[in-house]
Amino acid sequence: MAETDPTGTDWSDSEINLIIADYFEMLQMERSGTPYVKAERNRALQELTHRSRGSIEFKHQNISAVLLELGSDWIPGYKPMANYQNALIDGVERYLDKKNEILVATQPKLIGMAEDSALFLEAPPNLEIHPIASKALNRLVRKFDPATRDARNRVLGKLGEERVFFSEIHRLKSQGRSDLAGKVRWVSEEDGDGAGYDILSFDSKGEERLLEVKTTVGGSRTPFFLSENERLLSTERPDEFRLFRLYDFNRAPKGFELFPPLDQAVILSPAIYKASFDK
Repeated sequence: MAETDPTGTDWSDSEINLIIADYFEMLQMERSGTPYVKAERNRALQELTHRSRGSIEFKHQNISAVLLELGSDWIPGYKPMANYQNALIDGVERYLDKKNEILVATQPKLIGMAEDSALFLEAPPNLEIHPIASKALNRLVRKFDPATRDARNRVLGKLGEERVFFSEIHRLKSQGRSDLAGKVRWVSEEDGDGAGYDILSFDSKGEERLLEVKTTVGGSRTPFFLSENERLLSTERPDEFRLFRLYDFNRAPKGFELFPPLDQAVILSPAIYKASFDK
């Protein structure tokens, strides 16, 4: 039994540091497929913090909620619960300042994702006002911006394109169009970036599909970058252009398509300004 009952008191920074480190260790084990027993880890934290089992589980769920805002994957057994204090946000920031690669690095489970099967496409998220809970969280999301993280992760982007490439081939074959399946091209891999799309595919009638693939390990609402070249192509060829969003990629990849006009499907905000010395 604990000598002091901390029930009803705020978690100290040292307690928060302990549970955040424990959470990320479990998350890494989830990613690599390493087995662990949550109950045993909870008991160990009870011994260290004298907190109850329920209090520890709830704090783990709070951490999941912060990671959801950061566009990261989170431990499936700890469903995000958003009623957390700024002290937890500060603790996550302290941890990530030392180990930012935990949100950036491509995980081992991502290797070999090019399955020979078509992706099941879901409906895209609805546009809605989704205010971030606090200034502290807003600052944290800006600091570890998920859109920037995913854009810099070339391996993740390439694996996502590969997954869509094989998915399109499988879809066309299943529709009895093996002739078209043989014409699907991975344009960004064969010709390099610059075309404004990554995959040249077709529908069952032979009409072109120009697929720009955006991939994240985060959830369906994780933001992403859209280049001006991609945006222009979506306006020039709206009947053919499709933005193919892959999410939850290092668990069970899911996806949806966005159709032009894109400004009716997502909120487009200027992110980069071109500076010159001549008009």
